[in-house]
Amino acid sequence: MRSRNQEQFRHHCIAIIWVIFAAGLFASPLDMAWADEPADETDVFTVARGGLLYDKWYAVMERDAPEGTHPAYPAAGKKKGASTWRCKECHGWDYRGKDGAYAKGSHYTGIKGIRAMVGKPAAQIAKAIRSKPHGFTKDMISDGALEKLATFVSLGQIDMDQYIDRTAKAARGSAARGARLYQTVCAVCHGFDGKELNFKDEEKPEYIGTVAQANPWETLHKIRNGQPGVPMVALIALSVQDQIDILAYTQTLPVK
Repeated sequence: MRSRNQEQFRHHCIAIIWVIFAAGLFASPLDMAWADEPADETDVFTVARGGLLYDKWYAVMERDAPEGTHPAYPAAGKKKGASTWRCKECHGWDYRGKDGAYAKGSHYTGIKGIRAMVGKPAAQIAKAIRSKPHGFTKDMISDGALEKLATFVSLGQIDMDQYIDRTAKAARGSAARGARLYQTVCAVCHGFDGKELNFKDEEKPEYIGTVAQANPWETLHKIRNGQPGVPMVALIALSVQDQIDILAYTQTLPVK
């Protein structure tokens, strides 16, 4: 087993590798909600940071998880506690809520997604997040973090139905091309076979391949924006097709 310091060092190494890798090999334009208009570096950071907040804002801000279930979480929902305060829990990894992958199953809430917010002013979105039924106060999400979250909602979404077959859960990408990207970036932490990091335990292991096959929408969101609470690199600066190719390759990796 690796020590905590070794794990932290490994994560920092991949961040450094990514800077070199991206600067030297990938100068592709961003493919986000602003279509062909490229964003500057600040926009990229803001959007990716907002994507992390959408995932699990309290982990990003290093705060204790909220106590109790969110007041607006539907009674028919199957979740309780801190998870109900995460944006993704109601609006989904594919941002479609009740009309997407969360249309049924243990995460169903009947709440609509956020696709209609694409391109809307960040200030308008931020106001909605502060207001009921969301009700996120400044003590929960600071004004600076709120701006990043709102910017992600406006500019950081992609139409995942274009890139992932919802029924088959299959990425519409090239696994062969994705292998080159994965093996030179992602494998530093996840391992060449994807089994270096076990997200659960030895009795019921969960690797990148496990998640990619079961929940490709979550995997794609994290490929683009990173993982809350750890210095995982965000690959949002790559083209969406690059990201989909990486996803396609991770779906070929071992699940156990």
